[in-house]
Amino acid sequence: MCGIAGIIGLKHSENIINGMLETMKRRGPDAQGVFINEGCCLLHSRLSIIDPAGGGQPMELNWAGEIYTIVYNGELYNTEDVRQLLMKLGHTFKGHSDTEVLLHAYAQWSDGCLEKLNGIYAFAVWEKKRKKLFLARDRIGVKPLFYKVHKDGILFASEIKTILAYPDVEAELDAEGAAQILLLGPGRAPGSGVFRGIRELEPGCYGCYICGKWNWKRYWKLKDRIHTDSFEETAQKVRALVVDAIEKQMVSDVEIGTFLSGGLDSSLISSVCAKKQHSEGKSLETFSLDFENNDKYFVPGKFQPNSDNQYICIMHKYLDCKQNWTVITPQQLLDNLEEATIARDLPGMADVDFSLLSFCGEIRKKVKVALSGECADEIFGGYPWYRDPEVRALDGFPWAQNTKERGAFLAPDIASKICPKTFVNDLYTQSFNRCDILPENSPLERRMKQMVNLNHYWFMQTLLDRKDRMSMYHGLEVRVPFCDYRIAEYMYGVPWEYKDYHGQEKGLLRHAMAGYLPEEILNRKKSPYPKTYDPQYLQLVSEQLERVLADSNAPILQIVNREALENLLHAEYAWPWYGQLMKVPQTIAFMLQINFWLDHYKVRIV
Repeated sequence: MCGIAGIIGLKHSENIINGMLETMKRRGPDAQGVFINEGCCLLHSRLSIIDPAGGGQPMELNWAGEIYTIVYNGELYNTEDVRQLLMKLGHTFKGHSDTEVLLHAYAQWSDGCLEKLNGIYAFAVWEKKRKKLFLARDRIGVKPLFYKVHKDGILFASEIKTILAYPDVEAELDAEGAAQILLLGPGRAPGSGVFRGIRELEPGCYGCYICGKWNWKRYWKLKDRIHTDSFEETAQKVRALVVDAIEKQMVSDVEIGTFLSGGLDSSLISSVCAKKQHSEGKSLETFSLDFENNDKYFVPGKFQPNSDNQYICIMHKYLDCKQNWTVITPQQLLDNLEEATIARDLPGMADVDFSLLSFCGEIRKKVKVALSGECADEIFGGYPWYRDPEVRALDGFPWAQNTKERGAFLAPDIASKICPKTFVNDLYTQSFNRCDILPENSPLERRMKQMVNLNHYWFMQTLLDRKDRMSMYHGLEVRVPFCDYRIAEYMYGVPWEYKDYHGQEKGLLRHAMAGYLPEEILNRKKSPYPKTYDPQYLQLVSEQLERVLADSNAPILQIVNREALENLLHAEYAWPWYGQLMKVPQTIAFMLQINFWLDHYKVRIV
């Protein structure tokens, strides 16, 4: 994994280049490279995983009368398959990196190469003679890619901070951006970078900048189909796809490990990895997280019925692995607030981000690559909002059924320009325009496919943002096997009746993967990423917010209503702010992130 950036058609002095490269060091601490051609400057920071000696970037190829140069962030899991296709067409290779294969694939097939790739990626190719820039992002959106179009050129980068490092770019926030933070945050609208003028290339899309014009196109989306497999045939295919995805993502020239929460998804990945490593005479490194005093303060609830620890211990014994623990205190969570905000470039998921940032730092001390269980819930229907008929029937984003309460936080100037209900409902309705759903679906099946699309393009992207930024801040590559597009494509057509096998969340996945887990884990009720229940954390963030409110010039007061912030210190809400566990302490922490973000990035309200 790496950081990439580019300056096309705009000035690129040594100071500008060095300033942008400095923002990329955490994503790629092993090496940096620069390519300069007339009208083009490409930047790369490398985290060496595959072919450390031969995979340096920017990488150049002279093929069929054109000279191609690539900068690439990602990992291809079918590198050898694509290499063999290319060799039959006359291509030869100097090393064994996926970067070289990707560059040759683009030279051979142009944008058609994307149909042949299985992996997570964001990359740019410059065609020297045509003076054309090509940008592309993986189907699911695991790897990020932001851009800003100027009058005479375009900037792009893996992270927003790199674009903001360019001297002519100001950090600006308009009413719509502020509304996104307060009415959608920590989520954001597809394609939005929240900062005015900064966009994100959406998952499954590519774009071209040539002759001063930028155009983008979607090359992949979830497409409905008639499902003809029986339940058992479906289960067999799911098992084969999941195992294959996990094993493909174990390919590495450096040591790997796995996140292990004791839940179904991370345990399945750890089990498949452990079996494969044991067959090679190795022992898997697994990594688990806990909070100080969790045994004392944990409170079972609807969304988090039990603590992870006992299940992690069951899996540790079952796998015979090298288990690593990270224990985090409330003070450490608060101490990570600022770094986590910088890592994401936006206010994020509060202490979920803070703890994950610290956790990834500890993992990086042992391995460079780790596999994680993100996105199984979106694809296999594991979340409560898939399963609760009452919530399922409601309009609006099911993970944030609190638009009225959120609207109270808008500062008067913002509130005069934005109607919260209309703003959210318009985005919610627009999301259905991209849904591909066969007309013969029953009302229930149609609604479930709408839910899959909502989760795929909204909630899942927030989680992938979180995992990418918190891990890459420490130069840790995290792979997410359940995001293999083949799984997403196949599961989209599978009827809800199969997914909901025995009325159990992810029932199909549990049935399909029987034999890989002990019964206690295979049938464990879903439990989300953990949070702390320690009352000291609420006290710490509340005191911090009180200090912010004592400052009449606090940046947050430009976009957030003071009275709502004051009420937050004594509030109780029926619905979490976002997702399942962002309750009052986490909402306070989110507001602290907003205040720090506005100050640190010197955001100008426009």
